[in-house]
Amino acid sequence: MNHPAHAHALPADAVPAAPLDVPASPEMLERLESRRSSPLRGLVEPGPTEDELRRLLALASRVPDHGRLCPWRFIVLAGEARGALGQRLDALYAQQNPEVPPAKADMWTQYLRRAPVTVVLVSRPDPSAKVPEWNQILSAGAAGMALTVGAAAMGFATQWLLKWPGRDPGAAALLGVGSGERVAGFIHIGRPARITEDRPRPALDDVVSYWTPDQSMSNDTP
Repeated sequence: MNHPAHAHALPADAVPAAPLDVPASPEMLERLESRRSSPLRGLVEPGPTEDELRRLLALASRVPDHGRLCPWRFIVLAGEARGALGQRLDALYAQQNPEVPPAKADMWTQYLRRAPVTVVLVSRPDPSAKVPEWNQILSAGAAGMALTVGAAAMGFATQWLLKWPGRDPGAAALLGVGSGERVAGFIHIGRPARITEDRPRPALDDVVSYWTPDQSMSNDTP
């Protein structure tokens, strides 16, 4: 996600450096090939320890971030804080939706208690920066994906959701999301109770193309 204005061209007579001998990691590739989302109800204790969670968040921070702006941050929901926040969300939801039946009066409390740990991913692009805002938003998405991949590498499972608590401004304010910020997702983390069946993945021929010099530039080009 480099900005063209900051590109640095090599001198014409520069000799390319020899490639480093970085060994491949078959185990990492295998884990990436099998990564999938797990149903929220299928995430069980134990969740990541404090040290594991800090390592996960450090991994999630190692993403493309042109300008070193850190256009994202994380809010951790763990332990009793999940229920306390859930009760406040339930109260707000009841104010906005008086017709909610009694059976669903605590649905957001139950929602947040399902996973051992939930990380709220917050996008916070800096509109005054020279780096395009779109680049910054993509960096936030990369941080979320890095978190799910890191969790899979540690033996956890995740589900990334964006329900009402992340879309409603009042609910986001209860989370501490400020002006100019936006919730990019609730990433729920726990141990998988079962192996989830993989969903169909797109055929590469449907999503991959190779540009050629004689490629048509008509309006029909996807």
